[in-house]
Amino acid sequence: MSKVIQAIRGMNDILPEHTAVWQHVEDTARDVFQAYGYREIRLPLLEKTELFKRSIGEVTDIVEKEMYTFEDRNGDSLTLRPEGTAGCVRACIQNGLLHNQMQRLWYAGPMFRHERPQKGRYRQFHQIGVEAFGMAGPDVDAELIVMTARLWRRLGLHDLRLELNSLGTPQARAGYRDALVTHFEAHRDRLDADSLRRLNTNPLRILDSKEPRMQALIGEAPQLPEYLDAESRVHFEALCARLDEAGVRYEINPRLVRGLDYYGRTVFEWITDRLGAQGTVCAGGRYDALVEYLGGRATPAVGFAVGLERLIGLLEETGAAPGASNPHVYLVLMGEAAEHRGLALAEELREAVPGLRVQMHCGGGSFKSQFKRADRSGAGLAVVLGDEEVAGGQAGIKPLRGAGEQQTVPQSALAERLATLVNAPGQGLGAGPAGRG
Repeated sequence: MSKVIQAIRGMNDILPEHTAVWQHVEDTARDVFQAYGYREIRLPLLEKTELFKRSIGEVTDIVEKEMYTFEDRNGDSLTLRPEGTAGCVRACIQNGLLHNQMQRLWYAGPMFRHERPQKGRYRQFHQIGVEAFGMAGPDVDAELIVMTARLWRRLGLHDLRLELNSLGTPQARAGYRDALVTHFEAHRDRLDADSLRRLNTNPLRILDSKEPRMQALIGEAPQLPEYLDAESRVHFEALCARLDEAGVRYEINPRLVRGLDYYGRTVFEWITDRLGAQGTVCAGGRYDALVEYLGGRATPAVGFAVGLERLIGLLEETGAAPGASNPHVYLVLMGEAAEHRGLALAEELREAVPGLRVQMHCGGGSFKSQFKRADRSGAGLAVVLGDEEVAGGQAGIKPLRGAGEQQTVPQSALAERLATLVNAPGQGLGAGPAGRG
């Protein structure tokens, strides 16, 4: 007999006991983004490989080492998306969303990179991304950062650190690139293999190295702010002034670069110290050249992406993650008449009390075994329906959490009584040690 088939390494199941926190994050993000006028766009998982080669850069680790790329039956080279911005730009160009328009968009879903799985880094991972098109000023940069700060507050997170930098224009960055090459060339014997490979292709990425023996040399390198053009400096100072006015705290990190080639001017990261080496929870910046580079009209753009695995790991680490959305009510059914009535009664309760979660017992079993299942469900209340209750038009209500005696009520009053009990403050119904409800 063959062995049980396992999931692909680095691609993980999200089990029911964990999906509540995912839903909570997604719902909260949706509410926050809508409050700022951002609309959802849904994008394909597969794109033409050329899209990522042109946008991310052929000499990046993502394109060289990490993309899931294959030929389809027509011989076309396709790639599972490693990030969302390029696909969003492609969709906007293809569907005419950028012609004399400003767009505020967001999306969510899985991304794919073939890298070494570790805590906070997986081969299938999930992101929420936000992109704003058609606005060139620092005001929208500030809006995005303020919006992320509001998202953290809504989620109950208070210790994320914001780091900012400006990469300047391509011309300013070219001068800085030359200075970096000169610096690192003079110390070739101190470079690791990755840095040697990047030296003449993407030297800014050397600043991103996590190799311990590289840190002293990186610390000695020229700093990007020294090479900023005047226009980028004014843009960055205006961004910082807006964040100061909004009360958003930040640190200017002159070593902060982004790993994707399309960034310029503003770049930022939200970082935590609670997740070890994988501490960046949200990262983004401005990419004014990308739309034109991918075939559209020149369009200013800025955006960010939130890594959901890392964000959810942080919520769990800090105790801010909600518990599972267990049922409020478990319907215990004893007898043939009760089993026939149970389905209709459950529907009546859900209809009468919006949001009421009712789990009906299925599969038969003794009274005792049904109550064991009721308890394991996490419900705060059991509604007991036997043949006698059906005949008399009544139902029993038994608390499953905390004190309280079973009571009998007419079925006509059952929904109103359950609504009162479930919503009563301090009763703990739908709550409990597993974060129920």
